[in-house]
Amino acid sequence: MKINRVMIAAPKSGSGKTTITCALLQALKNRGQRVFSYKCGPDYIDPMFHEKVIGIPAKNLDTFFTDEEQTRQLFLDNIVPGQDSFAVFEGVMGLFDGLGGIREEGSSYHLAKVTRTPIILVVDAKGMGRSVIPLIAGFLSYDRDQLIQGVILNRTSKGYYEILKPVLEKELGIPIMGFLTDKQEFAIGSRHLGLFLPDERTNERNDIQERLQQISRTFQQTVSMEDIVKIAENAEEIECSANDVENAADFDNIPESVNKPVIAVAWDEAFCFYYTDNLRLLQKYGARIAYFSPLHDEKLPDQCHGLLIGGGYPELYAQKLSQNSAMRSAVRRAAENGMPVVAECGGFMYLHSAIVDKKGLRHDMVGVLPGTCYDTGKLVRFGYIEIREKQICFLPEGEQIKGHEFHYYDSADNGRDAVAIKPVTGKEYSCIMERENCWMGFPHLYYPSNPAFAQRFAAKAKQYKEKTSHEKFISFF
Repeated sequence: MKINRVMIAAPKSGSGKTTITCALLQALKNRGQRVFSYKCGPDYIDPMFHEKVIGIPAKNLDTFFTDEEQTRQLFLDNIVPGQDSFAVFEGVMGLFDGLGGIREEGSSYHLAKVTRTPIILVVDAKGMGRSVIPLIAGFLSYDRDQLIQGVILNRTSKGYYEILKPVLEKELGIPIMGFLTDKQEFAIGSRHLGLFLPDERTNERNDIQERLQQISRTFQQTVSMEDIVKIAENAEEIECSANDVENAADFDNIPESVNKPVIAVAWDEAFCFYYTDNLRLLQKYGARIAYFSPLHDEKLPDQCHGLLIGGGYPELYAQKLSQNSAMRSAVRRAAENGMPVVAECGGFMYLHSAIVDKKGLRHDMVGVLPGTCYDTGKLVRFGYIEIREKQICFLPEGEQIKGHEFHYYDSADNGRDAVAIKPVTGKEYSCIMERENCWMGFPHLYYPSNPAFAQRFAAKAKQYKEKTSHEKFISFF
């Protein structure tokens, strides 16, 4: 399949690849291009930013979570055959930084290699002259598949760029495609892509959209869009088993049916960390998705048969979540009545008796789980894990599903019904509180790494639907 595509990557974090990716996406959209965004690695914020602020389809791809063939399939399922599409990949960390910082698996380069995507290297040139030559030369020499096709210099002046460009191109033999200056207004900082979410405040989002349009206009003046498009158009055709590719349009056009179990997904400012492909798998296995807000709604969606409460920042909205006692009661009753529940990280915190915030204030939560969650003041868990099931519940005993953790809050009891394994060191620790119909814990799961999890979740929702329908029928008589 022929798909125009490029990856924006860098030698290290903080080089400016996020700003340049957003500027490029906005420029392509403004040109009327059918554009898709793919974020390398387990990052919820960047895809959400691309969807909510730029208004384009976005999702994650990760070669730790899925093998090479499955990764290609997940890439292609957004693409409609016969339509002119442009895919932009945003790298993570340094180009070659993979699992544990030492393995190729999970790196931006591995994803580019698996998808045969040409790379544009963003180099932070602030404070550098000819010293940038050996830096770029080292990356080119380590690029065994010759995927790096161009360079953009960030944080340099126009005058110095015009001096550097011919020297770099002569010595390196690679196009130097443009530059961005070191202006504060060009930074899309960690506040916007970290604790600040696109849905938090409408006026803030409008300000970001205006600033992004400004950055995009400047980007098109100082970086050659024609060179980028040419590199993208020269990307190799990508092969994948046609029978295995599940097109995004197929999911969007799944007919609604009263016979399908409904899984209610918590989605608002406090809970918004979801992988697109997780939700698609639930749909594939027969569930219908309905959204609700633990912050703003007073009841669950009508006739729902399962709950998915993902991660986010419930600690920032703890007071408001606590004040919504009607929703807390509705969630508690649903869990107590046997409704299937999956709660990850922030959702896991919400199901506790209380959250104690940074000021030491206690806020009552749902109360499905005893104890409290509290701020530790440091990063408790971070990085990839493989989770091995101890019992037959959401997975067959002994099977594994992949995920990751990133949280500063902790619980007095993180659960002992599964084992988390660090893939590089092999270190193990207990996690997950599991009941017949509940899976609750800090890990964020990636369902495509073991689709059986999504299949069982949807099946449990169906069983609950049938059970409650039968009980209603009996009570009618």
